[in-house]
Amino acid sequence: MPRRSFTRRFFPVYLTTILIALLALGLISSRVARNLHLSQIRHDLEIYAHLISSMTGVAAADSAGKTDSLCKALGVSSGIRVTVIAVDGSILGDSHESPLTMENHADRPEIRQALAGHTGSSTRLSPTLQQEMTYVAVPLRDHEQVSGVVRVSMSTALTSQALNSVYVAVGLSSIVIATLTGAAGFVIFHRLRKSLLKVRQGARRLAEGDLSHKLSAPESLEMDELAQTLNLMALQLEERIRTITYQRGEMEAVLSSMIEGVLVFDPEGRVLSMNAAALKLLGVTLPEVRGRSIQEVILNRDFQHFVARVFSERERIEEGLTLRRGAIFVQIQGAPLHDASGRDIGALVVVNDVTRLRRLENLRREFVANVSHELRTPITAIKGFVETLREGGSDPDESARFLDIIARHTDRLNAIIEDLLSLSRLEQDAESGAIQMQSASLKEVIISALQICEHKAIEKSVTCRLETEDESLARINAPMLEQAVVNLLDNAINYSEPGQTVHIGIEKTAAEGIIYVRDEGCGIEEEHIPRLFERFYRVDKTRNRQQGGTGLGLAIVKHITLAHKGNVSVSSTPGQGSTFRIHLPL
Repeated sequence: MPRRSFTRRFFPVYLTTILIALLALGLISSRVARNLHLSQIRHDLEIYAHLISSMTGVAAADSAGKTDSLCKALGVSSGIRVTVIAVDGSILGDSHESPLTMENHADRPEIRQALAGHTGSSTRLSPTLQQEMTYVAVPLRDHEQVSGVVRVSMSTALTSQALNSVYVAVGLSSIVIATLTGAAGFVIFHRLRKSLLKVRQGARRLAEGDLSHKLSAPESLEMDELAQTLNLMALQLEERIRTITYQRGEMEAVLSSMIEGVLVFDPEGRVLSMNAAALKLLGVTLPEVRGRSIQEVILNRDFQHFVARVFSERERIEEGLTLRRGAIFVQIQGAPLHDASGRDIGALVVVNDVTRLRRLENLRREFVANVSHELRTPITAIKGFVETLREGGSDPDESARFLDIIARHTDRLNAIIEDLLSLSRLEQDAESGAIQMQSASLKEVIISALQICEHKAIEKSVTCRLETEDESLARINAPMLEQAVVNLLDNAINYSEPGQTVHIGIEKTAAEGIIYVRDEGCGIEEEHIPRLFERFYRVDKTRNRQQGGTGLGLAIVKHITLAHKGNVSVSSTPGQGSTFRIHLPL
């Protein structure tokens, strides 16, 4: 059914109701007027008939001629038809017709009533005059006996003429009333529609989110109350939305700042929300996962099983598992969610990335194992040779050789301890900010390191070549940076063959100065490069120990560079040599 405006829908109903009411009122009033008019005519005719009966005094048939003359005289003077009827129904006199030509009237209803001693009346078509007439008949009495009937009649044409004027007046009045009430109703409906339109427009602006808009007060009290109610509703709604938005912003800020991943599921197991950490851990975006099941979002059977357990067991559970084919270790906790009434509304899963902790734990175990291994070898050797010397029986030359071995292993133990202490001091000073920095030349640091390593390079017939004239200055701790460069040069010399050259210099970019040390040695396999700067990590353990290294030199280089807010990098090609770089901010 097509929708129509308020006026088009209700005004026709209103107008139709008015017209029906006026029509009914006109019909009823016309009928009442007709009945009242006919009743008045009958009353007048009855009075006239009684007057005539008193004048006539007919008692015998021999006075018929006199009676007829009287009837005609009365009819001429009054315009009313007068008829006198004998007891047997014969006509004694009539004002309009000859009695001789008229038929017997004993069967007329008003005559029968009059002969019975009552006043009779009737309205019907007259067979004599061929027009509708109103008849009133009264009895003539002689000594309390009915001796005849006087009947008077009048044509209803006069009544119709009188009533027509009434009908015209009623019709005109109805038209005027209908016009006035229709116009008044149209104005009322139009003003009401305008008020409703203003309220509707204001309500639409509220529905579109403009809650600051205030509805103007219409003229009518009811519309004003409606507008004020909508304004109050908008104010309360705005306050609630502001509160919800603030709370949601707080929650989103908390969730987005969390390093733990948070996943929220509805009772059907579909994803409702994920924070940034969870999206990063799972490698997805929120639009592509919201509203989807866990099986569609995370293709990890263990994770799916864990979420299913949260829903099935309906209690807090915790478990550790791996993601991305073992690349990420996570600790996950799950718990059911309940609303204020205790009804289940979903589940919450918190994912904590413990990959770094796991790796640090592995590094700690490896470090302990490496330290134990590095210390066990010299201690075992020292203990063995000391026991040999204690037992005696060796010649002085052999004892001297044993003492040299003990001294060499003691020096190795001391070097390991010194390097460990250096690393510990570096870490503590870097954390406390105790390392003093000042502007110094990087080239001078390199020259000092070359001077320290010059003797070892000459012994091994390795050439160290300075390849820079750059006098760049940087905020550094010169002794510490010099130690880092010395360690790189020492490694480069150790892994170079006699006759090869170690290149050292400075590269400069807009943001940093880079000290590089490049050798022409055996190079390093790609698989070893990520772990080169770990403590006690060795590419060739046998060769490194033979050359007297502690396995901590590159770790010291890394920590010195980090203390300078820089970083280290390595590029190497097996069989062609390696290049170590220290990146320092300028």
